[in-house]
Amino acid sequence: MTVLPSLLPWQWALGVACALMVGLTKTGLPGLGILFVPLFAMVLPARASTGALLPLLMVGDLIAVVWYRRKAVWGHLARLLPWAGAGIGIGFLLLGRIDDRTLRPVLGALIIAMLAFNVWRERVWESPTKRTRPLPAIPTAWWFAAIMGLLAGATTMLANAAGPIMLVYLVAMRLPKDEFLGTGAWFFAIVNAAKVPFSASLGLITGSSLALDAVLAAGVIAGSAVGILTARRMPERVFSVGVQALALASSILLLL
Repeated sequence: MTVLPSLLPWQWALGVACALMVGLTKTGLPGLGILFVPLFAMVLPARASTGALLPLLMVGDLIAVVWYRRKAVWGHLARLLPWAGAGIGIGFLLLGRIDDRTLRPVLGALIIAMLAFNVWRERVWESPTKRTRPLPAIPTAWWFAAIMGLLAGATTMLANAAGPIMLVYLVAMRLPKDEFLGTGAWFFAIVNAAKVPFSASLGLITGSSLALDAVLAAGVIAGSAVGILTARRMPERVFSVGVQALALASSILLLL
């Protein structure tokens, strides 16, 4: 008989809050992952929380894919996914060899650098007459997708922390709001599903963690509904600025 983990009331409350944030970030406000990942590690031990969080992420992925199923830009996914798969393999090999304290500041500094590049690209390179000169071609180069895909795959395997990496990539691609969310939804749905065999082989997904996920899944569904309503009402410009602000906040938290 599968038994739920023994949690204190405040841990249950925190788990529900994390589940709500999972749903919200999948369908409306990408970037909140940097908040709920460390918070969920307060519900369960850090290693166990990684495995327990994955099915909740997949519930959110499923809802996001169903809602934004026709909005994905498959050209971007085709460029990213093979490299992300390789990154997952690298992350799996690095598990136990690189700790969170080492990974987080490096990732944070890298995201800040990429955000700074994007600001330069949009504000400095453009002329006052609005793009009389072409934008730098870096974001469309094959190696840019390769680097981002490898980083996203490795960090999602190591710490469920690929969200900020994908935010920066999708912002650089200048996708409209729905295409941004749809492309991200399909990317994480595929990548998180690919992680299941690795997580299971490491004993990160257990009967007890799945029982907890079954209880918290309602929170993911509720958060997804709120995210969809939020995204529908949010102007494109506010969404773009908000996503970049969340990515910056995420990177600062990683540095702390």
